[in-house]
Amino acid sequence: MSEIALAADFAIIIVVATIVGLIARQTGQPTIIAYILTGLILGPVMFDIVTEDGLVESMAELGLGFLLFLLGMKMRFDDIREILRPIINIAVWQTILQTALALAVAWALGFDPTEVVIIALATVFGATPIIVKILTDKDEITALPGKIDVGVLIVQDIYLVIILALLGADELGSANEIATTLGVIAVMMTFIGVFSIASSRYLLPKLFRRIADNKDVFLVVSIAWAFLFIAVSEQFDLSLEVGAFLAGISLAQLPYSKELEDRITPITDFFILVFFASIGLRLAADDLLAYWLEAIVASVVLMVGNFWIMFYLIDREDFSVETSFLGAINMVQVSEFSLVVGALAVQQGYIGTDILGYLSLMALMTMSVSTYIINYNHTLYAKSKPWFSRFESESKTDIDLKSYDDHAIAIGYDEVTQQVLPLLEEEYGDVVIIDRRTDHIEELEEEGRYDYIYGDFRHGEIRKAANLKNASFVLSSTVQLDVNKALLNEVSDDATAFVEAERIDGARELYDRGASYVILSTYLTAEKLSEYLEWYVSDPASFDEAVERDIERITERARSDPTDRQHLRTGPGGDGDD
Repeated sequence: MSEIALAADFAIIIVVATIVGLIARQTGQPTIIAYILTGLILGPVMFDIVTEDGLVESMAELGLGFLLFLLGMKMRFDDIREILRPIINIAVWQTILQTALALAVAWALGFDPTEVVIIALATVFGATPIIVKILTDKDEITALPGKIDVGVLIVQDIYLVIILALLGADELGSANEIATTLGVIAVMMTFIGVFSIASSRYLLPKLFRRIADNKDVFLVVSIAWAFLFIAVSEQFDLSLEVGAFLAGISLAQLPYSKELEDRITPITDFFILVFFASIGLRLAADDLLAYWLEAIVASVVLMVGNFWIMFYLIDREDFSVETSFLGAINMVQVSEFSLVVGALAVQQGYIGTDILGYLSLMALMTMSVSTYIINYNHTLYAKSKPWFSRFESESKTDIDLKSYDDHAIAIGYDEVTQQVLPLLEEEYGDVVIIDRRTDHIEELEEEGRYDYIYGDFRHGEIRKAANLKNASFVLSSTVQLDVNKALLNEVSDDATAFVEAERIDGARELYDRGASYVILSTYLTAEKLSEYLEWYVSDPASFDEAVERDIERITERARSDPTDRQHLRTGPGGDGDD
């Protein structure tokens, strides 16, 4: 195929995916469904415009690697540390019971033994990107049901990587070969995993501390880190997905991970688009509809069965009925990872494309339905609460998790915010500082008094991590108008927002957008200077007293916190660019 034809194919894929993605967004559907539909539209199922060739296949494989890399970057162990024991209990039994259910369903529907095993392995996973995205948009990712789901998804993702490594192995002809392969995979993954965690503690913090302020180098080094792990994995005869996943885990533990995740997502989205579109390109109409009735039956049985398995396991850990219901109903779908497993199984010759079509149809149906289920999970609980109240008991209580609510946020860690942080802490309890300078983050880490998030406030992931919508007070020490406009657009109407502006017209616009107070540093400086000059001319004694007071304050501050001298030199640090 010529280079012009290849470029035309990619252009067609991108354009159609964009159009279908816009329609999906308008209907509340995840973009992954749009990407699969793009492949179906452009492939043999409908118009047969684009054929899957070697380049598309290579790009799709990179897409799978980037998907697992991004997945690893969402695995922050601190997010589930408080409920680790019950999560492990839930996740292990959930994997066992849902695999057993999937095996029984596939067997009852008449598939042959190899197909039954592949289908069962493929349909256990929750849709991590979809669940995390919807719960984050609803500000429920840090609530207890969200934490439980994220913890279970983390364990599932580890299980997924093992399955992918197993399916990627050359020989699986007998039980002994499977056991040997699993043993080798476990040893190699443990070796690379230990290196990954050790790097996140000892190597990566020093490296990223040096480069994080340089946005371009920051991104390039992160991608290079992923490819390093991919290369190491392939040297150990493991799939590239294993290396990418473990590389993401090591970066996830850094304070810079939120910023990095936000920067790498657009790149990852392109490769993920190609990967899921390539699945649609592989299918013919006969493949997609070969088992349409079985797909409908299996989807209904698995969604209902998955709900009751999760509800029972969460309830067994003595969480409240509401937490058990919400945590269970968020996890009912057959995820996009069923297609990942199915595509690899087709590539290895374990199943045919008709089974991949069956898995695709299940994923499309269950993910579409579960999107609305998650969005209306509280409404569903309210309607079914009278029936579920039979499971309530006095022994069931929820763990009180630390979460940001009615808190204060400071954008920038400089001489402006430093002066008021103790007052904000006294008034609001929790204070979250957002800053994009590594030296400021180091100071906050050493002090250990305030929570902090490294990143650019313009990025939505950073604002969601700080739970801006539920903050009671926000102080911005950056004069960048777009940052303060983003703040005022998203902050609650009941919140108090102090922002800074450089010019009068900017201050007027910020007041129009709802700012409680706009700090005009130049105006305040001019006013103070005018006052001092008036004293100097008309009342020299008052001028001398004022100067003495200022000298005493500066001297005392320098003694109590020598780092102020650094702040006085560097200026505001709202996002590292002022």
